[in-house]
Amino acid sequence: MDVIKYVTILEEIQMEGGRKMDPPSRRAAAIAVIRNPFAGQYVEDLSPLMDAGEKLGGILGKMAVDALGIEPERAESYGKGAIVGEGGEREHAAAILHPKLGKPFRDSVGGGKSLIPSAKKMGGMGTEIDVPINFKDAAFVRSHFDAMPVRVDDAPRSDEIVVALVVTDCGRPHPRIGGLKKEDAKMEDGLR
Repeated sequence: MDVIKYVTILEEIQMEGGRKMDPPSRRAAAIAVIRNPFAGQYVEDLSPLMDAGEKLGGILGKMAVDALGIEPERAESYGKGAIVGEGGEREHAAAILHPKLGKPFRDSVGGGKSLIPSAKKMGGMGTEIDVPINFKDAAFVRSHFDAMPVRVDDAPRSDEIVVALVVTDCGRPHPRIGGLKKEDAKMEDGLR
């Protein structure tokens, strides 16, 4: 895995809708810009990207938790996304995000029973992706349905992939649309 750079974004929301947040809502994106070894060519075996995803799941998950300044078990939501430069394919993003990234990512956030929502797209330098996030132990906890926009101004170039993992220590600011609340979730099957 050829890492070009790491980027961390920390967002702390102090106020939303004119109402103060107490405590502030915080979410962090940990990003890696990596070289795409398969840019410009069709390759059947994408296992090197799957292996890169496994490494990045642990590295980026820890970076996001560290940025929040919390113990891993205090992480509440997570999500993942990737942007492939035009020399690659969306399948390259899928190879990084799906087969092996989940376990080390979950380990870095102290567990997680729900699926890790994902997004993937192709784009050039500065392309933004909305990384979807949900409550890590019960996907139907409505207060945690959200997304964090992520972009790196000089990536991805044609032969690069931007990989982003997002972790929060909260749900959306001031949730009030009903549905399952985190304190009522059974957290047994990853759904409710």
